[in-house]
Amino acid sequence: MREPVYTIKGLRKVFGARGWFGGGRVVTALDGIDLEIRAGASLGIVGESGSGKSTLARILVALESATEGEVRFRRRAVTPGRINPCEFYRTVQFVFQNSYAAFNPRRRLGVQLDEHLRYLTEMDASARRQRMARCLEYAQLEPGLLSRFPHSLSGGQIQRMAIARGLLSEPEAVVMDESVSALDVSVQARVLRLLRHLHAELGFTLIFIAHDLAVIDYLCAEAVVMRAGRIVEQGRTAEVLGSPKSDYTRELTRSCLPV
Repeated sequence: MREPVYTIKGLRKVFGARGWFGGGRVVTALDGIDLEIRAGASLGIVGESGSGKSTLARILVALESATEGEVRFRRRAVTPGRINPCEFYRTVQFVFQNSYAAFNPRRRLGVQLDEHLRYLTEMDASARRQRMARCLEYAQLEPGLLSRFPHSLSGGQIQRMAIARGLLSEPEAVVMDESVSALDVSVQARVLRLLRHLHAELGFTLIFIAHDLAVIDYLCAEAVVMRAGRIVEQGRTAEVLGSPKSDYTRELTRSCLPV
């Protein structure tokens, strides 16, 4: 069995704080998460809105700090402000839900992808162009799109462009947060097929956040079910969704998966 790329122990995340006289609102987004994610895994993290799955994703990519506990990537602590950004984001990439917002609307896509590579690598201009061309090919996109602005692409194209950018540095892990939820069904299916193919071909660790069990069932070999900041069930996706042990997972499968 491959060693874990991510080791998560006792992870808690609390938003807000109590005031001097007991006022103020405190929300516990994560409440004692323990999890190991193996190298090369395809892991789906699923749950309803407010379950804590997106907060967990943001902590995994150092966009949020934990209140308690630890997250380690390849045995190194993942803590905002204490990581080496260039080193960390060369090996871990995050694909946002809203891909239009993830790009600068005033700059051409080729300029933005080239800038991404210049920041994360020491490749020369020729090597960067070759890497961009290869990643566009992976994402089934035409090279001519690099001369265009983000708003001129369709939803499916801009989502695949975000995936291409995420692959530029040849990362070990890619974290995706609800990255197909805004697409229509036919485009979503195409992007999911692409992701499954890329994961099998390139071998990166895929961590996919979703509220849709059918997406996780199709894309991920392993699944984690979250509720109210806690893991209620985890294991092989076929077992978790096919023979759920918790009442909550059973309720989710009845409401989300076709009979």
